Amino acid sequence: MSHFASKIRHALPYMAILAAMLLWGTSTIGTKLALQSFPPITLITIRFTIAILVLLVIGLISGQLQKLRKKDLPLFILAGFIQPFGYYIFETFGLEMISTPTVAEVILSTIPLFSPIFAWLLLRERVTVYNILGIIISMAGVLMMILVGGTSFTMSSPWGYALLGCAVMASIFYAIMLRKIPAYYNDLTIVFYIFVFGTIMLYPVFFFVDFPHLNEYTLALDGFLSICYLAVVCSVICYILFCYCVRRIGVTRTNVFNNIRPVFTAMYMLLFFAERLPMVKWIGILIVVAGLFVSQYNKRDKFKL
Repeated sequence: MSHFASKIRHALPYMAILAAMLLWGTSTIGTKLALQSFPPITLITIRFTIAILVLLVIGLISGQLQKLRKKDLPLFILAGFIQPFGYYIFETFGLEMISTPTVAEVILSTIPLFSPIFAWLLLRERVTVYNILGIIISMAGVLMMILVGGTSFTMSSPWGYALLGCAVMASIFYAIMLRKIPAYYNDLTIVFYIFVFGTIMLYPVFFFVDFPHLNEYTLALDGFLSICYLAVVCSVICYILFCYCVRRIGVTRTNVFNNIRPVFTAMYMLLFFAERLPMVKWIGILIVVAGLFVSQYNKRDKFKL
């Protein structure tokens, strides 16, 4: 029984990150819908304000919300500046400029390509040949899904691609910050305070950029429901799951799972928007999954998945 329990505990981070990516795969679609009713900065600000309130209620009811130590304040402020503040400004404006959610997901899926470099430089996190090989294989699958079989990648919106590239770098440094936060804090506490500081930074931008133009937007039910979904599911649930995983298996091994986000996005586009998946994309999906398995392999413990 103890051996079985150990196996379950060992598998939990991987189950958590798969669940997070499954849900995060809907975020670009949800953002596109919400942008019909809200300007970008308003969307982000409302989304994370709702997320903070949800986390506060959960934390107080469960007793899991811890007090922040003064010496750790700079770490949380910097993490909040990187994400949600920086990341979501880059991502939301980038998505507004790019018409296809699947293409946007491909750009965001390049996070694993750069993660090993920064994880080694800043954390001295061990990176194996299998990690790199798995990343390359899964990226090949992602590119096959996007660049072949009907979806084209054009430079019609270069600023959109550039902004999403900045979002990629913000995501990597956010994961690094999670590793630097002391182990004393639980996952809910970490996500709550990071959201608080990041959202405080968003409010001046909101009042300066969006507030004077709010009367130009019409609130639709789809937009309101989308922003609530983004707040509760893609912010509260996904960020806690992601934090849990990063702090247990590391930046490189967690971020490689970003390559499966376009797979889930493509599936959702098929189910809800009737976007066909030709055979080449199904092959790409299989290659992505194969790459994930290779990236988690080591000689001592065999497959980590």
